[in-house]
Amino acid sequence: MSDTDSLDRRRMALYGWMLLAPALILLTTFAFLPTVTTVWQSLFSRGTARRPAEFIGAENYQYLFDDPVFWQVATNNLIYAGVTIPVSIVIALGMALWANGHLPGRGFIRAAYFTPTMLPMIAAANLWLFFYTPSIGLIDRIAGLFGIGATNWLGQPETALWAIIIVTIWKEAGFFMIFYLAALQTIPPDLREAAVIEGASRWTYTRRIVLPLLMPTTLFVMINAMINSVKLIDHLFILTKGGPNNASKLLLYWIWETAFSYFDRPTAAALTVMVLAVLGLVAVFQFRGLEKRIHYR
Repeated sequence: MSDTDSLDRRRMALYGWMLLAPALILLTTFAFLPTVTTVWQSLFSRGTARRPAEFIGAENYQYLFDDPVFWQVATNNLIYAGVTIPVSIVIALGMALWANGHLPGRGFIRAAYFTPTMLPMIAAANLWLFFYTPSIGLIDRIAGLFGIGATNWLGQPETALWAIIIVTIWKEAGFFMIFYLAALQTIPPDLREAAVIEGASRWTYTRRIVLPLLMPTTLFVMINAMINSVKLIDHLFILTKGGPNNASKLLLYWIWETAFSYFDRPTAAALTVMVLAVLGLVAVFQFRGLEKRIHYR
């Protein structure tokens, strides 16, 4: 290899690292270093002015596994994710299929579906707080027309979590619809014409052609919905604050509460590490499980 070729290779390598540098700096500053710091902090005890933090290994994790509140909050989050993820995706897909058709006022329908997504989280929570208010709220007003008495939707353990779930589905379905709508518009119309010539029904065309072609979008939406299912905190601040009796408390809210209300940052760090580990495992499972069903072309 000549000196000129070697110099060109070094220049190209330097050029590549210069292109990667901004992303590497951002990822290192806001992702890699915080992750390593969180893992390290989770291995220490809670420090005070008189007793500095000590290395205790996995005791924080053992404490969480022995804490009944942890299992209650984890169960709440499993129910929350198990309902919001599939229901939001199904509703989003249905709305996208409907809004993609040749309908009068199609632009208005799309805007109406997407409006909840444009609302700030706090504004949406306050809007639903009015809906859920006992006796004078919109839901109880409508229920009263049918002789149903007032219900404290946010103040009962049996209904608080489900009330939060409804708000999340209402807000996220329109957001996911945009991705499905964009994907639907990339499907060649020739496929629809060929299906009609072959005598395929609308349902057969949707099931055998449209849904398989939408699988990359579905995987992307599922990953986003999974991440969203463990990062809800705004609505809980306004609607329930995790109550009553931890009935609607979710993991991210409990992490915040542990770190900034109880000032127990090592335990909050251990919780964060566990959430990240579970999210990583679920993401790997989703990619491996759905890879064979995905058509990228």
